[in-house]
Amino acid sequence: MNAITSFLDSLEATANSTLRVSSLHALAYCPRLFYLEEVEELYTEDAAVFAGRRLHAELEKQEDEDWEELFLENEELGLRGRVDALRTRDGWVIPYEHKRGRSYRDEHDQPQAWESDRLQILAYAYLLEVTLGVPIQEGRIRYHADNVLVHVPLDETGRRMVREAIAQARALRCSTHRPPVTENERLCGRCSLAPVCLPEEARLAHDQGWQPVRLFPEDDDRQILHILEPGTSVGRAGEQLKITACPNRSAGTKPTVEKVPARQVGQVVLHSFAQISTQALRFCADQGIGVHLVSGGGRYLGSFDSRQGSIQRRLRQYEALSNPDFCLQLARRLVACRGQGQRKFLMRGRRGAGEATAALGVAIDQMKAVLKGVPRAESLGSLLGLEGNLAALYFGALGEMISPGVPQELRFDQRNRRPPKDRFNALLGFGYALLLKDVMNAILTVGLEPALGFYHQPRTQAPPLALDLMEIFRIPLVDMPVVGSINRNQWDAATDFTVCEQQVWLSDDGRRKFVALYERRKEESWKHPVTEYSLTYRRLMELEVRLLEKEWMGEGGLFGQLIIR
Repeated sequence: MNAITSFLDSLEATANSTLRVSSLHALAYCPRLFYLEEVEELYTEDAAVFAGRRLHAELEKQEDEDWEELFLENEELGLRGRVDALRTRDGWVIPYEHKRGRSYRDEHDQPQAWESDRLQILAYAYLLEVTLGVPIQEGRIRYHADNVLVHVPLDETGRRMVREAIAQARALRCSTHRPPVTENERLCGRCSLAPVCLPEEARLAHDQGWQPVRLFPEDDDRQILHILEPGTSVGRAGEQLKITACPNRSAGTKPTVEKVPARQVGQVVLHSFAQISTQALRFCADQGIGVHLVSGGGRYLGSFDSRQGSIQRRLRQYEALSNPDFCLQLARRLVACRGQGQRKFLMRGRRGAGEATAALGVAIDQMKAVLKGVPRAESLGSLLGLEGNLAALYFGALGEMISPGVPQELRFDQRNRRPPKDRFNALLGFGYALLLKDVMNAILTVGLEPALGFYHQPRTQAPPLALDLMEIFRIPLVDMPVVGSINRNQWDAATDFTVCEQQVWLSDDGRRKFVALYERRKEESWKHPVTEYSLTYRRLMELEVRLLEKEWMGEGGLFGQLIIR
């Protein structure tokens, strides 16, 4: 309760602080957009944002003698902001705003200001009037796409409009609940925060007949840098990451240096004893680049957490996931999702074999019977028992998925780990470590708390929420590619693995080969069975985290539905 009380006190203090004038623009466009930016501190920068910055940079180069940029703040009014430009015309001070797009056209085809732009220029004009103590007659907006200048008069109606917007914004700042999505879905298509807000998915959650339009980006084409060679260091060189490979002194080679623009990088994964400088670490945090550690033996070690803000979102997560009934509801869905995925994978093997083997047929039938008990589980303990039965049946039959011609050294007998005792389990273990790393990256990107899950219990390095979410992707991202690559004879039992007594690890060549296999798999697309649009696997991980958050935001029902066909 102390944390919640402190949070509410901070909300009150925030509500009484000044508002950015640009935030009123967001408020007029969509109250939910205002809340995401100003309360939850969620921001994205798309092509339109960068284009707007370029426009303002070009305008700054064209300044004339009566052009002035000015920053103002007034606590009494409750506003602060930087006016694009001030000009003096016939003795009147006039604030200007510049917009890349086109003006609004009324029924007579006359150019007008969009409502959000109108509120923004009125707020700047009112702020100037109150702070400088000079009368402001109007503000002006230049729409560059159609080269139109719109005059917006500042009268008492305009001042009242600004005061009401400020009052509405302050009330939203004190709220702990997101406003609903706007009824005007056309606004969502132009919103930079649509991938965070997920308005189409929210509409689908409330109306199962809704046909959602995909606003979530199909793919993140930034590369993932796997630093596999021990001794390799990652540093910063301007706006680039500098990768310096350790020289081989015995071979007389010199260190090699590779530079990669930061905008092209989504993650840096440090394997074994690779290193990163503090300057590069801070740079990655500023650029939104995930940094993760994986041991030389293929074990996930941890991630660099650079999250800031969004405390109220994590408080809502704590509140929701402290409810045992709510956790049980989500856990049932998760166990059903993984169990059905395992069973469907075995069914694929049965179809491919022509005739069902006895082991596959028995496992598939028994898993079907066990899955019927999942929705009726009355506790996490009983659910763990059902999950254990499903896993035993699945791994007991998984060996039947291996083609007869595969060498004995690469065949699967039973699941073992820490350390793996055969080559098949070495592949599974390394794949699960990479998957856990990617799920953690998605959780940190979204801004949730990985230490608080709804099914798995806390243990060593693996955060419970990451363990929960990776269950959805084990089959499509690890099990299926491993079985497929073994059946295609892509692995060399001698050179791709290192055997030490009863422990088996991937060799350096084997790790490079697996990383390439895994990253290619993530580039493939999967059609979501509920939203019915396709995304790459790497985007689906982030989408699934965001859909999980919607479960306690009043827009649930879509999480945990990704089951292979």
